[in-house]
Amino acid sequence: MIRQFFCTAALCAAATGALADPDPADWAAVTEEARGQTVYWNAWGGSDAVNGFIDWLGAQALAQHGVTVTHVKLSDTAEAVSRVLAEKTAGQDSGGAVDLIWINGENFAAMKEQGLLFGPWAEALPNFTLTDPEANAALTADFTVPTEGLEAPWGMARLVFFHDSARLAEPPRSMAALADWAADHPGRFAYPQPPDFLGSTFLKQALIELTPDPALLSQPVTDAAYDAATAPLWAYLDALHPNLWRQGRAWPQNGPRLVQLMADAEIDIGFDFNPNAAANAIAAFQLPDTVRSHVHDGGTLGNASFVAIPYNAKAKAGAMVLANLLMSPEAQARMANPEIWGLGPVLALDRLAPQDRALFDALPLGEATLDPAALGPTLPEPHPSWMDRLETDWTRRYGVAP
Repeated sequence: MIRQFFCTAALCAAATGALADPDPADWAAVTEEARGQTVYWNAWGGSDAVNGFIDWLGAQALAQHGVTVTHVKLSDTAEAVSRVLAEKTAGQDSGGAVDLIWINGENFAAMKEQGLLFGPWAEALPNFTLTDPEANAALTADFTVPTEGLEAPWGMARLVFFHDSARLAEPPRSMAALADWAADHPGRFAYPQPPDFLGSTFLKQALIELTPDPALLSQPVTDAAYDAATAPLWAYLDALHPNLWRQGRAWPQNGPRLVQLMADAEIDIGFDFNPNAAANAIAAFQLPDTVRSHVHDGGTLGNASFVAIPYNAKAKAGAMVLANLLMSPEAQARMANPEIWGLGPVLALDRLAPQDRALFDALPLGEATLDPAALGPTLPEPHPSWMDRLETDWTRRYGVAP
Protein backbone atom coordinates (compact mmCIF):
# COMPACT_ATOMS: atom_id res chain seq x y z
CA MET A 1 0.00 0.00 0.00
CA ILE A 2 1.20 3.50 -0.76
CA ARG A 3 1.84 5.46 2.44
CA GLN A 4 0.18 8.86 2.34
CA PHE A 5 2.53 11.79 2.94
CA PHE A 6 1.15 15.09 4.18
CA CYS A 7 3.27 18.10 5.04
CA THR A 8 2.08 21.55 5.89
CA ALA A 9 4.43 24.45 5.38
CA ALA A 10 5.12 24.66 9.12
CA LEU A 11 5.76 20.94 9.51
CA CYS A 12 8.05 20.87 6.50
CA ALA A 13 10.03 23.76 7.93
CA ALA A 14 10.45 21.93 11.22
CA ALA A 15 11.47 18.72 9.46
CA THR A 16 14.07 20.35 7.23
CA GLY A 17 15.43 22.87 9.63
CA ALA A 18 14.43 25.72 7.33
CA LEU A 19 13.13 28.97 8.80
CA ALA A 20 9.84 28.69 6.90
CA ASP A 21 8.59 27.20 3.69
CA PRO A 22 6.51 29.43 1.41
CA ASP A 23 2.77 29.21 1.99
CA PRO A 24 0.82 29.08 -1.30
CA ALA A 25 -2.21 30.56 0.49
CA ASP A 26 -0.20 33.81 0.77
CA TRP A 27 0.44 34.19 -2.94
CA ALA A 28 1.81 37.72 -2.70
CA ALA A 29 4.49 36.49 -0.30
CA VAL A 30 5.28 33.57 -2.60
CA THR A 31 5.81 35.78 -5.63
CA GLU A 32 7.93 38.18 -3.59
CA GLU A 33 10.14 35.36 -2.30
CA ALA A 34 10.40 33.84 -5.78
CA ARG A 35 11.85 36.97 -7.37
CA GLY A 36 15.54 36.41 -7.97
CA GLN A 37 15.39 32.62 -7.51
CA THR A 38 16.67 30.07 -10.03
CA VAL A 39 14.42 27.06 -10.53
CA TYR A 40 16.14 23.89 -11.71
CA TRP A 41 13.34 22.16 -13.57
CA ASN A 42 14.17 18.51 -14.21
CA ALA A 43 12.13 17.59 -17.28
CA TRP A 44 12.35 15.23 -20.22
CA GLY A 45 14.59 16.76 -22.88
CA GLY A 46 14.03 14.43 -25.83
CA SER A 47 11.85 16.68 -27.99
CA ASP A 48 12.69 19.93 -29.78
CA ALA A 49 9.05 21.02 -29.44
CA VAL A 50 9.02 20.42 -25.69
CA ASN A 51 12.42 22.05 -25.20
CA GLY A 52 11.30 25.08 -27.19
CA PHE A 53 8.16 25.46 -25.09
CA ILE A 54 10.17 25.25 -21.87
CA ASP A 55 12.57 27.90 -23.20
CA TRP A 56 9.60 30.19 -23.93
CA LEU A 57 8.13 29.55 -20.51
CA GLY A 58 11.46 30.38 -18.88
CA ALA A 59 11.53 33.70 -20.69
CA GLN A 60 8.01 34.46 -19.42
CA ALA A 61 8.93 33.51 -15.85
CA LEU A 62 11.92 35.83 -15.93
CA ALA A 63 10.06 38.74 -17.52
CA GLN A 64 6.93 38.49 -15.37
CA HIS A 65 8.29 37.27 -12.03
CA GLY A 66 12.06 37.62 -12.01
CA VAL A 67 12.43 33.82 -11.83
CA THR A 68 15.22 32.16 -13.81
CA VAL A 69 14.41 28.70 -15.17
CA THR A 70 17.16 26.19 -15.91
CA HIS A 71 15.94 23.15 -17.84
CA VAL A 72 17.80 20.07 -16.59
CA LYS A 73 17.17 17.72 -19.51
CA LEU A 74 16.41 14.13 -18.54
CA SER A 75 16.14 10.99 -20.59
CA ASP A 76 14.24 9.32 -17.74
CA THR A 77 12.40 10.97 -14.83
CA ALA A 78 13.81 8.30 -12.53
CA GLU A 79 17.16 10.13 -12.75
CA ALA A 80 15.72 13.07 -10.78
CA VAL A 81 13.90 10.79 -8.35
CA SER A 82 17.14 8.94 -7.62
CA ARG A 83 18.97 12.21 -7.02
CA VAL A 84 16.42 13.42 -4.46
CA LEU A 85 16.47 10.03 -2.74
CA ALA A 86 20.27 10.11 -2.60
CA GLU A 87 20.15 13.57 -1.02
CA LYS A 88 17.67 12.39 1.61
CA THR A 89 19.81 9.35 2.36
CA ALA A 90 22.79 11.65 2.82
CA GLY A 91 20.79 13.90 5.17
CA GLN A 92 20.61 16.85 2.77
CA ASP A 93 17.16 18.03 3.83
CA SER A 94 17.46 21.53 2.36
CA GLY A 95 19.22 23.17 -0.56
CA GLY A 96 18.57 20.23 -2.87
CA ALA A 97 19.63 20.24 -6.52
CA VAL A 98 16.12 19.61 -7.89
CA ASP A 99 13.47 22.32 -7.56
CA LEU A 100 10.73 21.03 -9.87
CA ILE A 101 10.16 17.69 -11.65
CA TRP A 102 7.95 16.82 -14.59
CA ILE A 103 6.51 13.64 -13.16
CA ASN A 104 3.65 11.17 -13.09
CA GLY A 105 2.85 7.51 -12.66
CA GLU A 106 5.23 5.22 -10.85
CA ASN A 107 7.77 8.00 -10.21
CA PHE A 108 5.17 10.08 -8.37
CA ALA A 109 4.00 7.05 -6.42
CA ALA A 110 7.59 6.27 -5.38
CA MET A 111 8.33 9.84 -4.27
CA LYS A 112 5.07 10.07 -2.35
CA GLU A 113 5.66 6.74 -0.64
CA GLN A 114 9.20 7.68 0.41
CA GLY A 115 8.33 11.14 1.71
CA LEU A 116 10.29 12.99 -0.96
CA LEU A 117 7.68 15.63 -1.84
CA PHE A 118 6.86 19.10 -0.54
CA GLY A 119 3.25 19.97 0.05
CA PRO A 120 0.34 20.09 -0.17
CA TRP A 121 0.55 23.19 -2.35
CA ALA A 122 -0.79 22.53 -5.85
CA GLU A 123 -4.50 23.09 -5.31
CA ALA A 124 -3.82 26.45 -3.64
CA LEU A 125 -2.28 27.91 -6.82
CA PRO A 126 -4.35 30.78 -8.21
CA ASN A 127 -4.68 29.23 -11.66
CA PHE A 128 -5.86 25.89 -10.27
CA THR A 129 -9.30 27.51 -10.01
CA LEU A 130 -9.40 27.45 -13.83
CA THR A 131 -9.45 23.64 -13.81
CA ASP A 132 -12.40 21.34 -13.07
CA PRO A 133 -11.24 18.27 -11.11
CA GLU A 134 -14.82 17.06 -10.69
CA ALA A 135 -15.18 16.73 -14.46
CA ASN A 136 -11.60 15.52 -15.00
CA ALA A 137 -10.53 13.10 -12.29
CA ALA A 138 -7.07 12.76 -13.87
CA LEU A 139 -6.18 16.17 -12.38
CA THR A 140 -6.20 14.87 -8.81
CA ALA A 141 -5.40 11.15 -9.23
CA ASP A 142 -2.14 10.13 -10.88
CA PHE A 143 -2.35 6.57 -12.23
CA THR A 144 -5.02 5.93 -9.54
CA VAL A 145 -2.82 7.44 -6.76
CA PRO A 146 -4.43 10.53 -5.15
CA THR A 147 -2.22 13.57 -5.67
CA GLU A 148 -3.24 15.14 -2.32
CA GLY A 149 -1.99 18.53 -3.56
CA LEU A 150 1.59 17.24 -3.92
CA GLU A 151 1.77 17.85 -7.68
CA ALA A 152 0.18 20.31 -10.09
CA PRO A 153 -1.32 19.27 -13.45
CA TRP A 154 -0.21 21.09 -16.56
CA GLY A 155 -0.90 18.95 -19.64
CA MET A 156 -3.38 16.32 -20.80
CA ALA A 157 -2.07 13.48 -22.91
CA ARG A 158 -3.98 10.89 -24.91
CA LEU A 159 -2.83 7.87 -26.89
CA VAL A 160 -3.60 8.39 -30.58
CA PHE A 161 -2.59 6.26 -33.55
CA PHE A 162 -1.81 7.71 -36.98
CA HIS A 163 -1.53 6.33 -40.48
CA ASP A 164 -0.74 7.54 -43.99
CA SER A 165 -4.09 7.61 -45.74
CA ALA A 166 -2.34 7.44 -49.10
CA ARG A 167 -1.19 3.92 -48.24
CA LEU A 168 -3.81 2.79 -45.73
CA ALA A 169 -7.37 3.94 -46.27
CA GLU A 170 -8.98 2.30 -43.24
CA PRO A 171 -6.71 1.49 -40.26
CA PRO A 172 -7.39 -1.19 -37.65
CA ARG A 173 -9.30 0.16 -34.66
CA SER A 174 -8.61 -2.37 -31.92
CA MET A 175 -5.68 -4.45 -30.74
CA ALA A 176 -7.30 -7.58 -32.15
CA ALA A 177 -7.81 -5.91 -35.52
CA LEU A 178 -4.22 -4.63 -35.45
CA ALA A 179 -2.89 -8.17 -35.03
CA ASP A 180 -5.02 -9.38 -37.94
CA TRP A 181 -3.83 -6.47 -40.08
CA ALA A 182 -0.18 -7.11 -39.16
CA ALA A 183 -0.54 -10.77 -40.15
CA ASP A 184 -1.78 -9.63 -43.57
CA HIS A 185 0.89 -6.89 -43.83
CA PRO A 186 4.01 -8.29 -42.13
CA GLY A 187 6.75 -5.84 -41.27
CA ARG A 188 4.51 -2.75 -41.48
CA PHE A 189 4.02 -2.04 -37.77
CA ALA A 190 6.39 -1.45 -34.86
CA TYR A 191 6.37 -0.22 -31.30
CA PRO A 192 9.29 1.10 -29.23
CA GLN A 193 11.11 -1.19 -26.89
CA PRO A 194 9.94 -0.95 -23.27
CA PRO A 195 10.79 0.65 -20.90
CA ASP A 196 10.59 3.52 -23.40
CA PHE A 197 7.46 5.43 -22.40
CA LEU A 198 5.62 4.86 -25.69
CA GLY A 199 6.56 1.20 -25.77
CA SER A 200 5.23 0.73 -22.25
CA THR A 201 2.09 2.67 -23.20
CA PHE A 202 1.48 0.23 -26.04
CA LEU A 203 1.72 -2.65 -23.55
CA LYS A 204 -0.80 -1.01 -21.23
CA GLN A 205 -3.25 -0.29 -24.06
CA ALA A 206 -3.02 -3.90 -25.21
CA LEU A 207 -3.42 -5.16 -21.64
CA ILE A 208 -6.54 -3.08 -21.05
CA GLU A 209 -8.16 -4.22 -24.29
CA LEU A 210 -7.27 -7.89 -23.86
CA THR A 211 -7.53 -8.62 -20.15
CA PRO A 212 -10.73 -10.39 -19.03
CA ASP A 213 -11.21 -8.12 -15.99
CA PRO A 214 -9.90 -4.56 -16.50
CA ALA A 215 -11.12 -3.56 -13.03
CA LEU A 216 -8.19 -5.51 -11.54
CA LEU A 217 -5.79 -2.99 -13.10
CA SER A 218 -6.95 -0.15 -10.83
CA GLN A 219 -5.69 -2.00 -7.75
CA PRO A 220 -2.09 -2.69 -6.64
CA VAL A 221 -0.83 -5.74 -8.47
CA THR A 222 -0.80 -9.17 -6.84
CA ASP A 223 0.72 -12.36 -8.19
CA ALA A 224 -2.65 -13.99 -8.78
CA ALA A 225 -4.17 -10.94 -10.43
CA TYR A 226 -1.09 -10.39 -12.58
CA ASP A 227 -1.00 -13.91 -13.96
CA ALA A 228 -4.70 -13.92 -14.80
CA ALA A 229 -4.73 -10.42 -16.30
CA THR A 230 -1.58 -10.69 -18.43
CA ALA A 231 -1.93 -14.19 -19.88
CA PRO A 232 -3.91 -12.91 -22.91
CA LEU A 233 -1.35 -10.11 -23.43
CA TRP A 234 1.63 -12.47 -23.70
CA ALA A 235 -0.27 -14.77 -26.04
CA TYR A 236 -1.14 -11.73 -28.17
CA LEU A 237 2.45 -10.48 -28.33
CA ASP A 238 3.80 -13.97 -29.09
CA ALA A 239 1.60 -14.00 -32.18
CA LEU A 240 2.16 -10.35 -33.14
CA HIS A 241 5.94 -10.08 -32.90
CA PRO A 242 6.89 -12.23 -35.91
CA ASN A 243 4.77 -9.88 -38.06
CA LEU A 244 6.40 -6.68 -36.80
CA TRP A 245 9.07 -4.54 -38.44
CA ARG A 246 12.23 -6.65 -38.63
CA GLN A 247 10.22 -9.61 -37.32
CA GLY A 248 10.38 -8.23 -33.79
CA ARG A 249 14.15 -8.85 -33.64
CA ALA A 250 14.90 -5.12 -33.40
CA TRP A 251 12.94 -2.32 -31.82
CA PRO A 252 12.60 1.41 -32.48
CA GLN A 253 14.15 3.33 -29.62
CA ASN A 254 11.40 5.92 -29.15
CA GLY A 255 8.55 7.95 -30.66
CA PRO A 256 10.73 10.08 -32.99
CA ARG A 257 12.11 6.86 -34.49
CA LEU A 258 8.53 5.72 -35.21
CA VAL A 259 7.93 8.97 -37.09
CA GLN A 260 11.12 8.42 -39.07
CA LEU A 261 10.06 4.90 -40.01
CA MET A 262 6.70 6.27 -41.15
CA ALA A 263 8.42 8.98 -43.21
CA ASP A 264 10.68 6.39 -44.82
CA ALA A 265 7.61 4.25 -45.68
CA GLU A 266 8.96 1.34 -43.63
CA ILE A 267 5.82 1.16 -41.48
CA ASP A 268 2.24 2.26 -42.07
CA ILE A 269 0.97 2.94 -38.52
CA GLY A 270 2.55 4.97 -35.75
CA PHE A 271 1.28 6.27 -32.42
CA ASP A 272 2.01 8.89 -29.80
CA PHE A 273 0.69 10.07 -26.45
CA ASN A 274 -0.27 13.41 -27.96
CA PRO A 275 -3.45 13.91 -30.02
CA ASN A 276 -1.61 16.50 -32.11
CA ALA A 277 1.48 14.42 -32.80
CA ALA A 278 0.66 13.84 -36.48
CA ALA A 279 -0.11 17.51 -37.03
CA ASN A 280 3.14 18.46 -35.31
CA ALA A 281 5.14 16.13 -37.54
CA ILE A 282 3.42 17.43 -40.68
CA ALA A 283 4.09 21.03 -39.64
CA ALA A 284 7.76 20.13 -39.11
CA PHE A 285 7.89 18.47 -42.56
CA GLN A 286 8.64 15.12 -40.93
CA LEU A 287 5.51 13.40 -42.31
CA PRO A 288 3.47 13.92 -45.49
CA ASP A 289 0.20 15.83 -45.29
CA THR A 290 -1.73 12.66 -46.10
CA VAL A 291 -1.17 11.34 -42.55
CA ARG A 292 -4.32 11.16 -40.42
CA SER A 293 -5.00 10.24 -36.79
CA HIS A 294 -7.26 7.48 -35.49
CA VAL A 295 -8.15 5.83 -32.19
CA HIS A 296 -9.44 2.45 -31.15
CA ASP A 297 -13.18 2.01 -30.91
CA GLY A 298 -13.15 1.12 -27.21
CA GLY A 299 -11.07 4.16 -26.25
CA THR A 300 -7.41 4.85 -25.58
CA LEU A 301 -5.26 5.64 -22.57
CA GLY A 302 -5.19 9.17 -21.21
CA ASN A 303 -3.52 10.91 -18.30
CA ALA A 304 -2.26 14.23 -17.03
CA SER A 305 1.31 15.45 -16.81
CA PHE A 306 2.25 16.98 -13.47
CA VAL A 307 5.02 18.94 -11.82
CA ALA A 308 6.11 18.24 -8.24
CA ILE A 309 8.46 19.98 -5.81
CA PRO A 310 10.94 17.84 -3.82
CA TYR A 311 10.77 18.19 -0.04
CA ASN A 312 14.27 19.68 0.07
CA ALA A 313 14.10 22.02 -2.95
CA LYS A 314 15.94 25.28 -2.44
CA ALA A 315 13.61 27.37 -4.65
CA LYS A 316 10.14 26.26 -3.57
CA ALA A 317 8.58 29.69 -4.12
CA GLY A 318 10.02 29.97 -7.61
CA ALA A 319 8.87 26.43 -8.40
CA MET A 320 5.29 27.29 -7.35
CA VAL A 321 5.35 30.45 -9.46
CA LEU A 322 6.50 28.42 -12.46
CA ALA A 323 3.83 25.76 -11.87
CA ASN A 324 1.16 28.46 -11.69
CA LEU A 325 2.47 30.05 -14.89
CA LEU A 326 2.22 26.63 -16.57
CA MET A 327 -1.53 26.68 -15.87
CA SER A 328 -2.06 30.21 -17.19
CA PRO A 329 -4.35 30.49 -20.24
CA GLU A 330 -1.52 32.00 -22.31
CA ALA A 331 0.88 29.15 -21.56
CA GLN A 332 -1.82 26.47 -21.95
CA ALA A 333 -2.94 27.83 -25.32
CA ARG A 334 0.63 28.04 -26.59
CA MET A 335 1.30 24.49 -25.41
CA ALA A 336 -1.90 23.25 -27.12
CA ASN A 337 -0.96 24.82 -30.45
CA PRO A 338 0.11 21.92 -32.72
CA GLU A 339 2.54 24.25 -34.45
CA ILE A 340 4.27 24.77 -31.08
CA TRP A 341 3.72 21.45 -29.28
CA GLY A 342 0.10 20.27 -29.23
CA LEU A 343 -0.25 18.89 -25.69
CA GLY A 344 -3.83 19.09 -24.43
CA PRO A 345 -4.73 21.74 -21.83
CA VAL A 346 -5.77 21.00 -18.25
CA LEU A 347 -7.99 24.08 -18.05
CA ALA A 348 -11.79 23.93 -18.14
CA LEU A 349 -12.43 26.18 -21.12
CA ASP A 350 -15.89 27.13 -19.85
CA ARG A 351 -14.23 28.70 -16.80
CA LEU A 352 -12.11 31.09 -18.84
CA ALA A 353 -12.75 34.75 -19.52
CA PRO A 354 -13.88 35.37 -23.13
CA GLN A 355 -10.52 36.78 -24.20
CA ASP A 356 -8.73 33.72 -22.80
CA ARG A 357 -11.19 31.26 -24.34
CA ALA A 358 -10.55 32.97 -27.69
CA LEU A 359 -6.90 31.85 -27.50
CA PHE A 360 -8.06 28.24 -27.71
CA ASP A 361 -10.80 28.83 -30.28
CA ALA A 362 -8.15 30.25 -32.63
CA LEU A 363 -5.82 27.23 -32.47
CA PRO A 364 -4.93 25.76 -35.90
CA LEU A 365 -5.73 22.10 -35.32
CA GLY A 366 -5.40 20.94 -38.94
CA GLU A 367 -6.85 17.91 -40.69
CA ALA A 368 -4.49 15.45 -38.98
CA THR A 369 -5.88 16.25 -35.52
CA LEU A 370 -9.08 14.58 -34.35
CA ASP A 371 -11.86 16.70 -32.97
CA PRO A 372 -12.04 16.17 -29.18
CA ALA A 373 -15.44 14.52 -29.58
CA ALA A 374 -13.89 11.99 -31.98
CA LEU A 375 -11.30 10.83 -29.45
CA GLY A 376 -13.88 8.58 -27.79
CA PRO A 377 -13.64 7.24 -24.24
CA THR A 378 -10.55 7.91 -22.13
CA LEU A 379 -9.19 4.72 -20.59
CA PRO A 380 -7.69 5.14 -17.10
CA GLU A 381 -4.09 4.23 -16.42
CA PRO A 382 -3.46 1.04 -14.44
CA HIS A 383 -2.06 1.30 -10.93
CA PRO A 384 1.70 2.09 -11.18
CA SER A 385 2.67 -1.26 -9.67
CA TRP A 386 1.50 -3.00 -12.85
CA MET A 387 3.99 -1.14 -15.02
CA ASP A 388 7.07 -2.37 -13.17
CA ARG A 389 5.97 -5.98 -13.57
CA LEU A 390 5.03 -5.54 -17.23
CA GLU A 391 8.34 -3.95 -18.21
CA THR A 392 10.39 -6.54 -16.36
CA ASP A 393 8.40 -9.41 -17.83
CA TRP A 394 8.55 -7.97 -21.35
CA THR A 395 12.35 -7.69 -21.15
CA ARG A 396 12.67 -11.23 -19.88
CA ARG A 397 10.48 -12.59 -22.67
CA TYR A 398 11.41 -10.51 -25.70
CA GLY A 399 14.49 -8.41 -25.31
CA VAL A 400 17.32 -7.05 -23.27
CA ALA A 401 17.34 -3.80 -21.35
CA PRO A 402 18.41 -0.95 -23.67
